[in-house]
Formats: sequence, structure tokens, C-alpha cells
Amino acid sequence: MNIKVCKFGGSSVKDSTQIKKVLKIIKSDEKRKVIVVSAPGRDETFNEKITDHLLNIASNGNHFNEQKIYINAEKSIEVVIKKFETLCKELKIDGKLIIENLIEDLNNNYLKNEKRQAFFLSRGEHYNAKVITQFMKNSGLNIKLLLPEEFGFILDENFCDAKIKTITYENIKNKFIFEKDEIFMVPGFYGITDKDEIAVMSRGGSDLTGGELAYALDADIYENWTDTDGVYEVDPRIIKNSNVIPRLTFKELRLLSSKGFNVFHFNAMLNCKKGKIPISIRNTNNPEREGTLILNERVPMEDLVGIAKLDNMAAIHIQKDMLGDEIGFTAELLKIFEEYNIHTHHYPTDKDDISVLTDQEDLKGKINNLRRDIERRLDTNNIYVTYNLSVITLVGIGLKHNTFAIVDALSALKENNISFEMFDMSPSKISFHIGVSQNIADIALKTLYQVLLKD
Repeated sequence: MNIKVCKFGGSSVKDSTQIKKVLKIIKSDEKRKVIVVSAPGRDETFNEKITDHLLNIASNGNHFNEQKIYINAEKSIEVVIKKFETLCKELKIDGKLIIENLIEDLNNNYLKNEKRQAFFLSRGEHYNAKVITQFMKNSGLNIKLLLPEEFGFILDENFCDAKIKTITYENIKNKFIFEKDEIFMVPGFYGITDKDEIAVMSRGGSDLTGGELAYALDADIYENWTDTDGVYEVDPRIIKNSNVIPRLTFKELRLLSSKGFNVFHFNAMLNCKKGKIPISIRNTNNPEREGTLILNERVPMEDLVGIAKLDNMAAIHIQKDMLGDEIGFTAELLKIFEEYNIHTHHYPTDKDDISVLTDQEDLKGKINNLRRDIERRLDTNNIYVTYNLSVITLVGIGLKHNTFAIVDALSALKENNISFEMFDMSPSKISFHIGVSQNIADIALKTLYQVLLKD
């Protein structure tokens, strides 16, 4: 099917100025037939995201209170109503019925627990899609709003982290019938269960909605519009003149995104990868730029495409004589981490040693008992914990055929007297990881960028 599915994130639809940019982008390409929108993002008037205000309402003020932000539920209701009233006014649409329905939903006291949270979380996308659809109709677009509850975007009953059900793909194919210049508008992030109850996917779920629609409709391309020009070679906040990577494979982006490149919800890529549907990451504020194209396959024109840095890591180094010969040792160790709900990243191992890299935040309040359980259940000799690590990951499919980049990286660190705590190469040979103390991580990143990436 000769169409593009386009998702516009919170920054792209945060206010009337941004929404007018979205309209211009849609009008510029007749292939843009399916539009997915997020809830309004943070803007200059409202410092917190609308989705966070909705979660605050659902939790009766506990969401912000836990963050030491003193905004109660009643104030959040005012903010959400004011936000949508402002959008309606500035976009010059008749929003009377929209606001009435919004107020009714915000005062819903019938739902409890996760069902209540999911319902309130969904309202940002729900009402933003209604407002934007009305504005675009008034602007001359032949656009139709299709709500998830209308076309059968079916999710399971894990209400606040729901997964899509297979029947959804057939529902999409049956409902999205394209005639002439018709365009479909869809709110992202939420769906319904088999019992017609609202459920939401994980935060960033609008990416997921767009990816599933693109897959079901066998779209030519899935455009993800955000506030960045694409995926950069390295964090532009640290390296000011870093370049956008024109093409990446799904695997390369996966490796980069797992180490701090938080441009895109990776789960949204899974079915696009399966259907070989390219994903284009574009900037709503700079639509002339081509952005970054994510592909199943590309010709490697370079060894290395990007360098990511993940801060606030800890390494737990475990010693036990002959642990490498002990069948089931690693499985039991990782099971203990799972029981404590601690995310693990790498586990470099040797005959008598294994290290587990974790998010340092996950260890808070747990490290004492974690250490005790490991010692008791695995009869270890010693356990050492190194805190405040940064893991720098170098990624590129060309590395598989040129491992000399590793030599260049380590030589550059040595020449600049930068010591490192860890080195590990991925089994795929298209990435390698260097752990350094967090207080020198930016210096290490800049050094590696200068040697390996800068033209």
C-alpha cells in the first residue's frame, strides 16, 4: 500500500504553533495518510507534561508528591482543562463539547487502581487527537478521526503496560479503507481490552501505536516526527558539532538506544523490522532535513557510526574458585538479580570471576540484601562493587570486519592518560563497551569521538 504512517510526539503537538507545523508537513506529501499523535508535551506555560498531570489526577496527587513537586490533583485538573481550552482558542475551533467531555472524564470516580490509572493516562492523546482533527478539518484536510475503541486496537489486561493482541492487525486492515484524499487521525498510546476497558502501553506508547499501524497496513515508511534532526553520532549536548547519522540498521539503533540514545521506543521497531518497513526519524521544527533512516540492511560505508554513553552504572564483581566450571552458576546469579528487580546489562566472565553491570539506581535499598543472598546461595569468595561508572559503547556494522577500531580506541585512551575499568566486545562484533569512571566519562567520550568519528 502506497502510504506513509506518521507519528508526531509530544514536543511536535505541544501547542498551537507546533500543531500548525504538523499541518504543513501533512499537506506537503499526499502519501501521509495515517497520523498518530501524542498528548501535548511540556511547553513554556506548563512546566510538567500533560501525561504527568493526568497521572497525578489518577493517583490523587501522589505522583507529583513522590517527586517533591507540590501540585495536588485539583490543580492538575485545572492545568489539563486550561491546556485544552488554550489549544481550542488559539486554533480557532469550537471546543465546547470537547471541553465538556474532558471535564466529565477528569471527574470520573468509578474506576479504581490500574483501570483508573490507564483511563486517565489515555485522556491526553484522546483529546489532543480530537482537537487536532477539528483544526485540520477547518484547514481543508479531508481527515477522519479513528479512535482505538472504534477500530479495535485490542490490548491485553495488563492495563498500564499492555501488549497488543494479534486480532488488532486484522481489525486495522478492515477499518482503514483509503478513499481519494482521505487521511486518518489516531490517538497514540492506548487501546481497549476484550472487555472494552481502556488500557495503555508503556510510556512512549504512541511510538508503538504508529509502528503497529505501519506494520498492519504494510506502509512504505513509518515517519517518527520529534524535536531532533535524527540520531546523532554522539550526544550533541556533549559534542556540539556532532553529525546526524543518515542511515542505521535496526540492530545498530538497538545497541545505541540501550546505551542512552533515547530517541525512539525500540519495541515500536520490532514489527517494522519484521515487515522490512523503514523508519524515518525527522524533526518537526526542521522538516527540510532528511533525518535518520532505520533499515533492515545497509551497505557499511564506515566502520563506526555512533558512540553512546550510559551513566550511573555499577559493576558487581564476584569471585569464586572455578565458577566457570560450575553448571548453572550464572543462571542462578541472574535469577537472584531478577528476584530483586534489578536490570542487568553485561556479564563479562572468566574462570574464577564474573562481573554484572547494573543500573546504579536499582541497587538503592537492595545492595546489602542482594550481596547477602548471592553469598548464601552461591557460596562466593568475594564480592566487590564499583559505583559511579559510565559505559561508553561504540557501534557500527563495519566493526565486524575491522577490529582495528578497537585498537585505535584503546590507544587514544592510553595516549590521553584515560584509564578504564572494563572492556567487553559484543558477540555480534558490531559493538564494544568501555567502562570508565563517571567523572572522566565526558573526556573519554570526546577523545574517542575526535579519533574515531570526526572528519
